[in-house]
Amino acid sequence: MYANAKDFSRGETESTLHPSTITANVDFQLAGGRIMRQRRGYIGVLAPFCVLVVFLLLTLTASYKPVIVVHGLFDSPSDFGILLDYINETHPGTNVTVVDLFDRTESLKPLWMQVEGFKRVMYPIMQNAVNGVHLICYSQGGLICRGLVSTMPDHNVDTFISLSSPQMGQYGDTKYLKWLFPQHMKSNLYRLCYTQLGQGFSICNYWNDPHHRDLYLNNSNFLALLNDEKLNPNATTWKKNLLRIRKMVLIGGPDDGVIMPWQSSMFAFYDNNETVREMKSQLVYLEDTFGLKTLDARGGIVSYIMPGVSHTYWHSNRTVFEKCVAPWLT
Repeated sequence: MYANAKDFSRGETESTLHPSTITANVDFQLAGGRIMRQRRGYIGVLAPFCVLVVFLLLTLTASYKPVIVVHGLFDSPSDFGILLDYINETHPGTNVTVVDLFDRTESLKPLWMQVEGFKRVMYPIMQNAVNGVHLICYSQGGLICRGLVSTMPDHNVDTFISLSSPQMGQYGDTKYLKWLFPQHMKSNLYRLCYTQLGQGFSICNYWNDPHHRDLYLNNSNFLALLNDEKLNPNATTWKKNLLRIRKMVLIGGPDDGVIMPWQSSMFAFYDNNETVREMKSQLVYLEDTFGLKTLDARGGIVSYIMPGVSHTYWHSNRTVFEKCVAPWLT
């Protein structure tokens, strides 16, 4: 063994090795060649499969439409971290924008002002989304989104998810109301809301007092106009714009505690006896004033009634997300 090592140190060639050593080396090289060929064979077989998997993953990710989130009264983007986590878990790679406008007390500004502000931010996102976008609009944000899709003739909203939003208005004593207007109860808030001063507050823009219907119709410059319950020269155009959406998903529940009646999130509302009348009994539906009946007739409205969810937890409740939201974020 030492002799062979010494021979190599003098520059001896492989020919000086014992024949059995040469045979072993040749066998090893042949075996190594077969292994390498087998590996190359495996790679040859697996490579197209790996490429296909990567392609499918990229295609699936690319197929998710961008999601735009609009917050509600007194909220800000920082309140929607859990919702963003849910979307990233179930729809990885989705472009999600929680619009950072009219946060906290700024959300009390008139709704038409907010609609215009959100429109300026959201329009470029829509322009860059060839296949359209999805909207998740929470609470007061649901009315902002309806104002937006009604007044944008070239929007490309695929699915409009209205998350516990007072679509037919608000009429009830809540902690928000008591904080904002401590001297008023639901029975006399009309004295403020149906004035020029009152219409400067967002909540008054959708205050719908069933006992003072005439004042609502004459003075509400947002909801009554949006519903085409008062003269609106743009009603036909707004209706056409709204009907550009593919689906409207309505989510709400009896334990909300803020939206009153909670059925307003389903386009139902009180009559003058404070008895809740369902969506299909509402005059705006029967007369199809802004497209609600047409949208429903073509299967464009989906409703989810979820008990056990209080108002501030709609956007962080996993069950609500998995059952009511996630299926529509394709």
